[in-house]
Amino acid sequence: MRPVSILMALTVVGVLYMAILERDRLVAFATGGPVTAQEATTAEAGDAAEAAQAEAPAQVQTIAQQAKTAEAEAGTKHPPISVVALKSTARTVDNAVLLRGQTEALRQVEVRAETSGQVISEPLRKGTFVEKGQLLCEIDIGTREATLAEAEARLIEAQINYTAASKLAESGYAAETRAASARAALQSAEAAVKAAKKDIERLHVTAPFEGLLESDAAELGSLLQAGGVCATVIQLDPIKLVGFVPETQVDKVELGAMAGARLASGMEITGKVTFISRSADPLTRTFRVEVTVPNPDLRIRDGQTAEIAVAAEGAAAHLLPQSALTLDDEGTLGVRIVEEGDVAGFLPVQVLRDSVDGVWLTGLPETVEVIVSGQEYVVDGVPLKVTYEGAS
Repeated sequence: MRPVSILMALTVVGVLYMAILERDRLVAFATGGPVTAQEATTAEAGDAAEAAQAEAPAQVQTIAQQAKTAEAEAGTKHPPISVVALKSTARTVDNAVLLRGQTEALRQVEVRAETSGQVISEPLRKGTFVEKGQLLCEIDIGTREATLAEAEARLIEAQINYTAASKLAESGYAAETRAASARAALQSAEAAVKAAKKDIERLHVTAPFEGLLESDAAELGSLLQAGGVCATVIQLDPIKLVGFVPETQVDKVELGAMAGARLASGMEITGKVTFISRSADPLTRTFRVEVTVPNPDLRIRDGQTAEIAVAAEGAAAHLLPQSALTLDDEGTLGVRIVEEGDVAGFLPVQVLRDSVDGVWLTGLPETVEVIVSGQEYVVDGVPLKVTYEGAS
């Protein structure tokens, strides 16, 4: 081997040794000062930190962009939830006020005797229809005829005395006080005659109005005292429907408004509002409402239970199944709807009234797609796979 080649090889090895293993000393020699290993390491760390600081904003922006992209991809890839929806269009319906009440006789009175005595008439049985002025009870006249005859005789005597006293007073043969006393006696006798006649008239107890006997008339031979009940008469044509409306709805009820009712027997009747109380019940805070209904055939009885609907101003409402109602997180009553893009939404509603076909709701747009099945499993913004039940 040539000596030159060996020297060149050794030179290369020495240069590599200095560049790799003795780098710090080589740098120090080149810069003209000593550099320790710690200073070199610190310098390298500072350079790395500056480079990392320069690159940090770009990395943060890149990570944020990647997060947004991942979130968008996750929302797009979320599987839609299958629901059943109903296309509904608002309709104008009567905004009726619903009441629970009962029928009540237009008039009911206990007919009482005004004088005492024994009943001498055959009793009328309950359920009998009586006309106004018809005899219900007749009381024995007793000694009343004799009392009347005595009163009439005293009247004749008082008239004679008064005539004589008046003539004497005019002639100056008697004092004016005597004539005045005779006049007073005459007036007293006239009053006694009227009282005796009136007492005889009171022997006949009659019906104050046409109606039905709710009780038997006083029995033959029974003794009636003044104020004793002869019979009870009720008037059923027309008849009243009586209900109580809460204070939140009383302003919706007006005099003369049409009203309908369904009795417990299934009979349906109609009438008009004839009375609205101005004073609330202190316990229930409700107001009495009366509806007058014709009852010519007397089929409607006193005291029957009735469901009363009083007509009010019409309102636009949707007829939906009661199962479509739900609550949001704040407890607001409403329905879930299908919004544009087939995503779920929520709208609050007010219940107008219920029926056998569903509930009438207000507070919705004129046309709306309401979720009627699966609404409990979705929230706002959730994508939907919609199957339509039909339009209403």
